[in-house]
Amino acid sequence: MGIGAVSAYGWGRECLWDGLATGKPAATRVDGYGHADGGDGGWVAHVPFGGEPEDGLGRFARAMRAAAREAVADAEARGWRPGRRVGLVHGVSLGEADLWREFYLDCGGERPVRDYLAQLPSTPVAMLMKEFGFHGPAMTISAMCASGNAAVLTAKMWLDSGFADDVVVVTTDVSLTPENVAHFVRLGAAHTDTEPLDGCRPFQKGSRGFVPGEASVAMIVSKEATNPYAKLLGGAITHEAFHPTAIDPAWTEVDACYAGALENAGVSGDAIRYFSAHGPGTKQCDEAEAAMVERFFRPDTGIYSTKPLTGHCQSASAMLELALASMSYERGRILAPVPVAEAHPQLLSGPTVMEDGLVFKSALGMGGYDTGVVLAPPS
Repeated sequence: MGIGAVSAYGWGRECLWDGLATGKPAATRVDGYGHADGGDGGWVAHVPFGGEPEDGLGRFARAMRAAAREAVADAEARGWRPGRRVGLVHGVSLGEADLWREFYLDCGGERPVRDYLAQLPSTPVAMLMKEFGFHGPAMTISAMCASGNAAVLTAKMWLDSGFADDVVVVTTDVSLTPENVAHFVRLGAAHTDTEPLDGCRPFQKGSRGFVPGEASVAMIVSKEATNPYAKLLGGAITHEAFHPTAIDPAWTEVDACYAGALENAGVSGDAIRYFSAHGPGTKQCDEAEAAMVERFFRPDTGIYSTKPLTGHCQSASAMLELALASMSYERGRILAPVPVAEAHPQLLSGPTVMEDGLVFKSALGMGGYDTGVVLAPPS
């Protein structure tokens, strides 16, 4: 029902939407984020420092709690009344990377106990549950770049099983230290030496991968939604069991994931009108997802990826894209980037009026996580 967001465009879901609507990337050139050799400044989509000091010492906890708080307030404004068992799923890859970097490099491993506890991923979860008096199940999960899809599907399982009445789903990735960024560049997945639209071109000729990004995004998933942005029909998760970073070129498990997601949602591929791709602009992901679109969906299914604008926000990326797809139903348009090179014939060209139909959200996480989620209009 409710949505909250902190991104490189600013603090709040309207900052995210309005920033995306400009068609301009959120990334800026920042000193210390150079090329693979650590060179000069590079392009990254950083969450600006902000939020409430009492929410935590670092940007991670502050962003997580701000996004969740905004989602709760938005849901309540739309008529949501929390049930007795409100749960929390927090999707994370690396928590408080800034503070851990400082802890080891600047503080010699010494900190007051209270400050040390603030670095642990359990602390913002505990403090958020305390803030709202929620007593349902709560946990942190990680499926790398697929964490958002995995988190909402976990929430749906809790609801379907009666384990919870409502679930706050948050994913947070505020981990762009110079060292982390440099290693993604060395892996050949990211680039920081060119402007985002010059290098990150999902489903277009000449793409070099993604520009690193950050975000924290939250949504309320409820059995008693009175005015939802969208309906969560279902989805699936499979695992490659193949390689730490590569997709099996046979695409066996990606195929199984897409087929399973459609079956779980109770729909056919012909019902999918829009494909919100993982779309990081890497060759292996573009090829796999394009093949799945051709295999499962109708030939006029619109493809888009927002990563050229938002940056690739790692564990927060799928939730960010689910939130944007959900908001698109209400606002009547999809904020797709404008292609800058020869593109897949089904790639949307800039902001597009949203027609009635289903959205398939794909997220392929490093480490072998294949996920798909199906969204439907709220009515």
